[in-house]
Amino acid sequence: MSRARLGGMTSAAAFPARATAQRSTALADAPSVIPDLIAELTGAPDGSPIRREAALDLLRRHLGRIQLRVQDAFEAQELSGLASARWLAALTDGLMQAIHAYAVAMVPPRNPAEEAEPPFALVATGGYGRGVLAPYSDIDLLFLTEQSAGPRVQRMVEFVLYLLWDLGLKVGHATRSIRDCMEEAGRDTTVLTALVDARFLVGDRPVFERFLEVFHRTRQERGLGPFLAAKRAERAGRHARYGDSPYLVEPHVKEGRGGLRDLQTLYWLARYAFNTQRMPELVGADSPGGGLLTEHEARAIRRAWNFLWTVRFHLHYVAGRAEERLTFDFQPVVGARMGYTPRGRQDGVERFMKHLFLTVRDVLRLTRVLEPAIERAALGPPATRRHGDAALAEAGLAFADGKLVAAPPNRDFSREPILMLRILKAARDRKLEIHPLAIRALIRNAHHATALRDQSEANTLFLDLLTGKDAAQWLRLMNETGFLSRFIPDWARIVGLMQFDTYHVFTVDEHTIEAIGVLQQVERNELVEVAPVASELIGQLQSRRALYMAALLHDIAKGRGGDHSELGARIATELCPRLGLTPEETETVSWLVLHHLLVSQTAFKRDIEDPKTVLDIADLVQSPERLRLLLVLTVCDMRAVGPKVWNGWKATLLREVYWRVAEVLAGGLSVPERDVRVARARDAAAAMLAAWPAAERDAFLARGYSGYWLSFDADTHARHAALIREAEASNAPLTVRTRVLESRAVTEITVYAADHPGLFSRIAGALAVAGASIVDARIHTLTNGMALDTFWVQDAAGGAFDAPHRLARLSVLVEQALSGRLRLREEICKVRREPARLRAVTVPPRVVFDNHASNTHTVIEVNGRDRPGLLHDVTAAISGEGLQIASAHITTYGVRAVDVFYVKDVFGLKVENERKLASLRVAMEAALAPPAADGGGSVAVAARAAADRA
Repeated sequence: MSRARLGGMTSAAAFPARATAQRSTALADAPSVIPDLIAELTGAPDGSPIRREAALDLLRRHLGRIQLRVQDAFEAQELSGLASARWLAALTDGLMQAIHAYAVAMVPPRNPAEEAEPPFALVATGGYGRGVLAPYSDIDLLFLTEQSAGPRVQRMVEFVLYLLWDLGLKVGHATRSIRDCMEEAGRDTTVLTALVDARFLVGDRPVFERFLEVFHRTRQERGLGPFLAAKRAERAGRHARYGDSPYLVEPHVKEGRGGLRDLQTLYWLARYAFNTQRMPELVGADSPGGGLLTEHEARAIRRAWNFLWTVRFHLHYVAGRAEERLTFDFQPVVGARMGYTPRGRQDGVERFMKHLFLTVRDVLRLTRVLEPAIERAALGPPATRRHGDAALAEAGLAFADGKLVAAPPNRDFSREPILMLRILKAARDRKLEIHPLAIRALIRNAHHATALRDQSEANTLFLDLLTGKDAAQWLRLMNETGFLSRFIPDWARIVGLMQFDTYHVFTVDEHTIEAIGVLQQVERNELVEVAPVASELIGQLQSRRALYMAALLHDIAKGRGGDHSELGARIATELCPRLGLTPEETETVSWLVLHHLLVSQTAFKRDIEDPKTVLDIADLVQSPERLRLLLVLTVCDMRAVGPKVWNGWKATLLREVYWRVAEVLAGGLSVPERDVRVARARDAAAAMLAAWPAAERDAFLARGYSGYWLSFDADTHARHAALIREAEASNAPLTVRTRVLESRAVTEITVYAADHPGLFSRIAGALAVAGASIVDARIHTLTNGMALDTFWVQDAAGGAFDAPHRLARLSVLVEQALSGRLRLREEICKVRREPARLRAVTVPPRVVFDNHASNTHTVIEVNGRDRPGLLHDVTAAISGEGLQIASAHITTYGVRAVDVFYVKDVFGLKVENERKLASLRVAMEAALAPPAADGGGSVAVAARAAADRA
């Protein structure tokens, strides 16, 4: 394995040179106080044991001292995480010895039969048995007897356990005879694994030694096979529970894929098969198995083991409990404690998490290296290798155990690196498995991929794997083995790279592979219901290879500073010709990478009813083929971000952008013909209202300005007409209508009321109190002075806000807010709650004014930390500055809110005065600021007062 990926990074958790001497002194001093402690507890040599209450006080003080000593040494960076875990276990051993001695003294035999009762051995199992303990870990104990436990042993066990519980320790325990142990181990792999870790603490050592003899013999009789199969099944289930991807941005340090438990599994397998105590025992020709590890791999295991233990220790101390998931709130704290500081444009926490993900990848690679080697060494050599058909033999491949390997004895990956790609293609084409030993060889020889960069066959094979069946599977294997980073050097810079936000679920490399997986789902028509347009367009594309390459490279330049789209486009220009793409394909890939965010940013941040918006995109895209490619790439990119990002509403917005731009590119109705489009919309509405009296129909048609007619379809215009007619007939000052749009995963809220400044803000506040999240809004003032505002909302889970009782409450809250009977600020403060783990993620507030995006409105884009009521605060600031909001486009990316407003001044003009814009900026930045401690927020008083008066 390459030094760069298996430890080339310098750990920020490195410790001073003096630590070795201090560790030795600390460990040497650990048992020195135990004889005095035992003497004090038991009253030796002549006295009686002290009372239990006094013993508890004494033991508590001792336990507190040893825990504090370990914590002080660790936090002073005198001990690494692994050294601290070992020292804590060693100090706990002394405590257990003292407790055992006290129990012997306090539970004397009651009769001669109990005096002759066989003794027991107190044995450590689990992590404690391996000689390592985390600050808040359980202590796993086995009370081991030769035969079944007698009355005195049972009383002693009970005495010890109650003492440990009263000390506040979490204890896992069992009382078994040697025979019971063997029988339970045969039935339960968890028990068997605990016994693999068994370590003598105190008591009758001969009992423990007899146990070791019997257990060793039993392991030899049963063989490694059943244990290996059980541990693999257990690992698969564990990964499914804690995250099957090793690149989740909130990883589980202990149980997640690539975590401590995976390293422990390797230890268990080696100990079960060869009775080894430490991984370095597997290095060298004379070692068990004949040298299963190289010295470099053994060092990599130790580095990973030490790094993960250091992270775990920090996590426990920061959380004050046995916390194993590295959530967002802990990441910056743990990273800072480990010395990760900002470097360039990369935050310290992102550097820390990248090191963690690289370590996790190393664990995965080490598992693929060592596990098959242990299996092969324990179970014997593979079945006789035989060549397959002539094509396989000519490619330099063969079979071993029915799986693909490089053909022995003269063909191997180090001498012929091209075999690494040939074996992947053969496995895909023939639906065969690659032998674990071949994957092991892939990992060890990945650095030879550098020699393939300019080979035409290698580039052809790579493109075939990228664009062929199950491409994500083979890319993921190339990534985990390290091949991809060597073959495409720019890829190495995004491996393990994360963005410290709650929007992106995966690291950049894993997100990219996920995007290619989604692209293949689209091709297989598996996403017809959720992405119908992309599924329809995929079969019309003429530039399939370019699309796959763009998906591979769209985020290749993240983490470098600057615009990753521009940098990525330049990388594509250099890389694509090397991989064998034509000049035309290279230009297409570069263009797609440069503009891969265009469709999504337009859909979520711009008013697509504004003619200039659609025209600008059409001028940039120019080609229907490019538009199709861009739409498909956008869908794949968004769905690969995480399971909660994609929803029906966003799919609808993307479709509308596509069809409007496609209409222009196809030479249909020209966008500038606004009057024609308005006239057609009015005619369509008139047709829908043909049964109405002419006077009523004409009155409704005269009430809408041009923007209103272009914002809705004829069906919606007809619904609005009926709503207005009913409101006027009943003289209702306020009308609220709700409509669930299941196909779009939103609920449409329509409000008809007298227009006045601050109306939008009050409605937004009421919706926030109701628990509704606004995803889009249209605001229209009619010629009769009434406002017809439409909001599209979702619930907290990203679905339609459709519960009847919640919709009823929402309508009441809107009415109360507009009548002034609802104290919005107080009610919003009550719902301003978020998980503690998300509070560490900060979003710098930003306000951007754009007077070029629209010919008729000033476009305001605000970025800030999302919270309930944010839209109310921001729109109150806008209204407080005397501006009218024409439309709002609301988008959230995790905890980041990106809201865009189209506004005019009181004269119906753009806001271009610099002093006015400066004043507006101040008010909006105040609205974006975090709420004050009292929950009142920090929106400018004047803005709020103006909105409240309105």
